[in-house]
Amino acid sequence: MILVAGSANLDFVVRAPHIPAPGETVLGRDFKTFPGGKGANQAVACARAGGATTHMLLALGEDTFAAPLEASLHAAGVQMHLVRVKDQATGTAFICVSDDAENAITVAPGANHALRAADLPPLTGFTHLLLQLEIPLESVMAYAHTARQSGVKVILNAAPAQALPPELLALLDVLIVNEGELAVVAQHAGSMAQCLARLEVPCVVVTLGHRGCCARLDGVFSYQPAFKVTPIDSTGAGDTFCGVLVAALSLGHTLPQALQLGSAAGALACTRLGAQSSIPNQAEVTAFLATQPKTSETQNAELRRFCGFDMPTQL
Repeated sequence: MILVAGSANLDFVVRAPHIPAPGETVLGRDFKTFPGGKGANQAVACARAGGATTHMLLALGEDTFAAPLEASLHAAGVQMHLVRVKDQATGTAFICVSDDAENAITVAPGANHALRAADLPPLTGFTHLLLQLEIPLESVMAYAHTARQSGVKVILNAAPAQALPPELLALLDVLIVNEGELAVVAQHAGSMAQCLARLEVPCVVVTLGHRGCCARLDGVFSYQPAFKVTPIDSTGAGDTFCGVLVAALSLGHTLPQALQLGSAAGALACTRLGAQSSIPNQAEVTAFLATQPKTSETQNAELRRFCGFDMPTQL
């Protein structure tokens, strides 16, 4: 059973030919609102695409923005531990999605920043705690510390990127980052191999966008090339990957299996609009994988070379 402790935002999304440069005004087209926020996205992915029993600790304001977020989590089967905040608006995100599926996001945290250490529910029965960095760092550290004391595995998706105190890294079982976040967390501008060498977390997963992902678990490396899809909107794809990865690990899958499942779900999410609205269900992920050719050794070799590791893949 998984507990996600993190953010929930209502996303205001406009599609445009390209993302505006500083000082530029771009005439957009479609506008819609979608339930989002890294924490809520990952909770929905754990439950809907990953098939895991999932709870979420979140904070929402007393406003109309909260209703679609609660409805989305409820529809996905996520059990909510809700903190209602009177003096803060529900978190929001303003997203521009370009025709080539790239996005630019500005977040107004609002009620998300009201989550405190005392809000963490009892951890009895939970096996994994999934965290991100859209809530106060002090709360993230407190939750991780309590989970470690309770024998619950701690997973952190270090996004948005920021330097992290060593005492937090020491509490983690799994760290999930993209290339940019890896450099920030490692506080090093060198190669991926050099950055990973500076991190003593037992398992580090690095997402590589359209290339795929790699992971290091106790010194053994795994690689998963990306699945080919025609992207429409990449918003929430990384969160979908994170949620499904953790769900798979909680259900007893190996790390390579979890990477494959997370990558498939993330690829499918790129083919649909929105964050939570784009997350596939478990049957869709299974059906998609059944249509995919087996990864070739050439693909694995190319990904290993890109990552800078000339090491055999984990089977």
